Amino acid sequence: MFIAYYDESGDDGYPKYSSPIFVLTSLYLYYLNWKDIYESVIKFRQQLKSDFGIPVKLEMHTKHFLLNKKPYRNFHFSDDDRILIIDLFCDLLSHLELKIVNVVINKTSIQSADYKVLDRALTYSIQRIENDLNKIDPARKFLIITDEGRVGKMRYTARKIQKINFIPSKYSKMVYRQEIKSLIEDPLPKNSKESYYIQLSDIVAYIVYLYSILNLKLGNLPNRLPSKVDENKVVEWMEKLKGSINLEASSSDKYGIVCYPK
Repeated sequence: MFIAYYDESGDDGYPKYSSPIFVLTSLYLYYLNWKDIYESVIKFRQQLKSDFGIPVKLEMHTKHFLLNKKPYRNFHFSDDDRILIIDLFCDLLSHLELKIVNVVINKTSIQSADYKVLDRALTYSIQRIENDLNKIDPARKFLIITDEGRVGKMRYTARKIQKINFIPSKYSKMVYRQEIKSLIEDPLPKNSKESYYIQLSDIVAYIVYLYSILNLKLGNLPNRLPSKVDENKVVEWMEKLKGSINLEASSSDKYGIVCYPK
């Protein structure tokens, strides 16, 4: 049994939207490793408190943290400290017994007005997790835990693709049918403030968001980011995360990022 935790970066709106891309990150782990990983994260957060004064239970919302918004502004972190803290989180993630799948929806390539961004992103993500688990053991199952805000939409998608699921062929314009069999239960809601795992997913999602904005040439990084968060730093973070990312999720990207529409 595996547990998959989800979070996102960017908005899932279309055709009206505030961000050109939507990133959906899933972080999944074997249930017997859950406690050991959790204890590693607790120890890490305790060390952050000792070194930087970050409360152990303070929610980590990476975009707001790097942009120095509330409540993080109240701690008066320097730009270098904020970057270092993200460095440390990436180091932590690279050593945990888990895997990561990242899906990016590039809204600038969408050609249909009724394109459902979150529905597509979640479908592609679940497909990749199932493919990975099938390589280990086709009998393996997993369930989804996600932030409360989008659980309704995700429940609809999860139920749908267990009944009917069409997958584009890599080799032609044909599609074939393969229903999802390893997912159990509806996606379960959990407040991100109460889940270190969802917060870790948030960190990865925002780094992938920054990387994809640059890689897809969709604009510049946000102005309020520390000046040292440039293309080189974003790539450095991606390289740190590479050891935990399911690189087989996409053969067309060196970090395994699944990006649609093609």
